[in-house]
Amino acid sequence: MPASDVGASRGPSQNRFGPRVIALANLALHRGAAGLMLVLAVLAALVFCRESFAAEPGDVTSGALMMRAKGGDQVVEAVRLGADIDMTVSGLTVRTRVTQAFRNDTDHWVEAVYVYPLPDDGGVDTLKMVVGNKVIVGEIKKKAEAQAIYDAAKAQGKKAALVEQGRPNMFTNSVANVGPGETVLVQIEYQAPVAVSAGDYSLRVPLVVAPRYTSPGAPAAPDARAPIVDPRVHGKINPVTITVHLRAGFPLAGVSSASHALDVRDEHGGKRITLASGEVPADRDFVLTWRAAPLAAPAVGLFHEKVASEDYVLAQLTPPIAARATTPAPRDIVFVIDNSGSMGGESMAQAKASLAYGLAHLKPGDRFNVVRFDDTVTVLFPGAVSADAAHLAKAQTYVASLDADGGTEMIPAMAAALQDDHAGETGRVRQVVFLTDGAIGDEQGLFDTISANRGRSRVFMVGIGSAPNTYLMNRAAELGRGTFTHIGSTDAVEGAMRQLFDKLESPVATNLAVMFEGTEADLAPAVLPDLYRGEPITVAARVGAMKGVLRIRGMIDGKPWETRISLKDAEAGKGISKLWARRKVTDAEVARSLAQISEDEADARVLKLGLDHQLVTSQTSLVAVDKTPSRPAGTPLARADLPLNLPAGWDFDVLFGGARHPGADGQADADADQQVAGLDLPQTATDGPLLVMIGLGLLVLGGLLGAGGWILSDRRKAA
Repeated sequence: MPASDVGASRGPSQNRFGPRVIALANLALHRGAAGLMLVLAVLAALVFCRESFAAEPGDVTSGALMMRAKGGDQVVEAVRLGADIDMTVSGLTVRTRVTQAFRNDTDHWVEAVYVYPLPDDGGVDTLKMVVGNKVIVGEIKKKAEAQAIYDAAKAQGKKAALVEQGRPNMFTNSVANVGPGETVLVQIEYQAPVAVSAGDYSLRVPLVVAPRYTSPGAPAAPDARAPIVDPRVHGKINPVTITVHLRAGFPLAGVSSASHALDVRDEHGGKRITLASGEVPADRDFVLTWRAAPLAAPAVGLFHEKVASEDYVLAQLTPPIAARATTPAPRDIVFVIDNSGSMGGESMAQAKASLAYGLAHLKPGDRFNVVRFDDTVTVLFPGAVSADAAHLAKAQTYVASLDADGGTEMIPAMAAALQDDHAGETGRVRQVVFLTDGAIGDEQGLFDTISANRGRSRVFMVGIGSAPNTYLMNRAAELGRGTFTHIGSTDAVEGAMRQLFDKLESPVATNLAVMFEGTEADLAPAVLPDLYRGEPITVAARVGAMKGVLRIRGMIDGKPWETRISLKDAEAGKGISKLWARRKVTDAEVARSLAQISEDEADARVLKLGLDHQLVTSQTSLVAVDKTPSRPAGTPLARADLPLNLPAGWDFDVLFGGARHPGADGQADADADQQVAGLDLPQTATDGPLLVMIGLGLLVLGGLLGAGGWILSDRRKAA
């Protein structure tokens, strides 16, 4: 992505210096060098500062991004945000550090509120806030308690940061009492597993929260709604830099990204991967994939971590699923396609191409149907029909005619797809292939629908677009005993759908069970899903002692299969306890969806796991407070919800202002108005001279020289 596309609503100096300053801040935080902190002190004041420049006539993307302050009519310049993401991959785990710089270029004291996504299987456990020459380390508290601490600090004029989970993949950073001209750095860290499928190892970093559709009468979403920037007017905002230290544990055959151009270089113990363009706007997920050199990948990985006298293990292996010796059973396949407004633009082309591929690869003996939905639902045939030439031609013509429009009523569409008129036909396999971006607010309603109606069906979620709702996709696939496939571009459709159909047609490993012999163990996940070709078994456990054997068994193509792994052979690993605890949180949420435990019991389990393992969950939050008040008493504080980019490939007009299907309600349009109402067209640049910013930096430097250097301990060592 060319650098000129990054942050077009900001001036040239801002794009050139912003994330690089954050990178220096990260270096200072982790090396603890006083000299580096002097650099940070000067440059932090210069984050996002811009040289004075004259806007070219007709250049509507230059100058300041203005928005209306919440709760009033006053129009102010938006608080600026830049981020640096630093990741270390160690075998099957990845440790990620996200540093966000909040720059207040207004002449008001503000509370900056930023909604951002993280991997739904990641465990957030660390918060640090940099204020001047101080680093304030956050603490995990019960959610209500953390909120009360933050609110009190905000009212007292103290700088404070609060990290809350709105959904498992959506978080909110609130930073109180950022003064005029100030920059506050907020750093969070999380642990996540590496994904493995068909021999490919991968990680995904969500970078933007897509707008969510809320059904009429449904409860409001628990997370804040951020303004969405029209990229044609304001350009793209929120620049981000990414660095990955890849230590795979085996020789690599290749490293690639389907989302961004990369710069890959050797470093001690592995590869150092950065973005080829240096920085990019946060408008699409970052995806990194690597593959082992032939014959070099280990068949079994077993890792061990000891934390506070407790032993944790992580095991991953791919069963030897061979080609089926017999003819696969005939299938009933229901294709579901989302053609709501959020699918406008490239996403609709991807979905239609994916469905066309699926229809073209049905086999004689298969039966199928097609369900289309926006805020209405259409089922093409009265029931499943044979995959003959006439029915396929009608379906292909129907799919080709679809356009993106209207709201996203996913739950009725899922219910229609799961309706099984042939439930007694045990000789056929029933599969639902659901193509969507997942942009809805009522995820739990969808999970409840799958849990109550899945019957013999297997649900395969296909995520469409640059920023799909991976939490919804993964959980829906898990509850539906299927898999999740992501298609990020039209060019990737054929490869992704071919891989999906290989899974649909391949033998399934079923009745999988994990046991520990010779020691007690608390396993996560509690129940193993069915597996498809290339799908690994991954289990984490807290064990009583590192002795005995891990035993995994199941049925493959109707035949028994078993493997045994000695715990004494486990290699040292990091972050396993966090991954185990995060997976136990998911187990509690799944048990609630399946009505196996009550809401109160699920919340109690999640709260205990969050407090015991220092994780942000639905019941716990991270809060950090500077004890020294900074906002003068009586000075008002304005809330500023930081704007977000529209995900790449989305159509702004279709989403927020396009035509709608007859009979559709006005809820989505009302939501859209709320999302964009705070934005005003940019005027000429409103920056002060650069010398003023340098003066602020020198003031901070002077304060540092007077206070002396400081060193931050507890540096995390790279694996």
